[in-house]
Amino acid sequence: MTRIDAKFADLKSRGKKAFVAYVMAGDPDFDRSLEIVRGLPGAGVDVIELGLPFTDPMADGPTIQLAGQRALEGGMTLTRTLDLARAFREQDQETPIVLMGYYNPIYSMGVDKFLPAAKEAGIDGLIIVDLPPEEDIELCLPAQDAGLNFIRLATPTTDDKRLPRVMQNTSGFVYYVSITGITGAAQAEAADVRPEVERIKAAADLPVIVGFGVTTPQKARAIAEVADGVVIGSAIVNKIAGGESTEDVLRFVASLAEGAHSA
Repeated sequence: MTRIDAKFADLKSRGKKAFVAYVMAGDPDFDRSLEIVRGLPGAGVDVIELGLPFTDPMADGPTIQLAGQRALEGGMTLTRTLDLARAFREQDQETPIVLMGYYNPIYSMGVDKFLPAAKEAGIDGLIIVDLPPEEDIELCLPAQDAGLNFIRLATPTTDDKRLPRVMQNTSGFVYYVSITGITGAAQAEAADVRPEVERIKAAADLPVIVGFGVTTPQKARAIAEVADGVVIGSAIVNKIAGGESTEDVLRFVASLAEGAHSA
């Protein structure tokens, strides 16, 4: 059982919904990023999604793109991202970390080198947005053999014919992208999300966490009421981009977590 599996089992036993927070590793710099990440569990975050900076983030909107650019300009790499996770684990051995990004940096390092390094650094799961199920042999299956969850995205355009293939070999949880388009592009609506969550849960016995288009505590609660939890990224990254202090960023995160946990 991974930390992700254990976390969702615990939340379910307590009748609680999950709050997942996304931040870009190395944004605005390594030290500040580590400070923020270390503060997330205390702000109520159940699972940390750690963005892996990449030069061509095709699924991300301007907010996440610029965060990745800032991180890359500051010297952030895949190796440094694992260093950040390793430093986080010096103080926290319980909070799950999901590494979210694109396959190119992993391919460049080499899967055989990356997987043991990620496991040793304390990474618990992967969301690699540009690897479809047809490429499971590339990373998904080796990752699961190494003890990492491989978390798949489902979208409004994932029809009933495609859904079983998408759910095959998925573990940890399913990330439902509530809108079509890029991150930060529109607002998620609970009425639209509910039937999609039910459809996914009928196809996979896994928690369904909803992301994209959630920006406020009120929206977090509304979405968490119809899913197993909610992911928020762009709204948090915007606070970091605006130069707000770590305390203010974490205060905002705490308000989002309170919204999700009140569902």
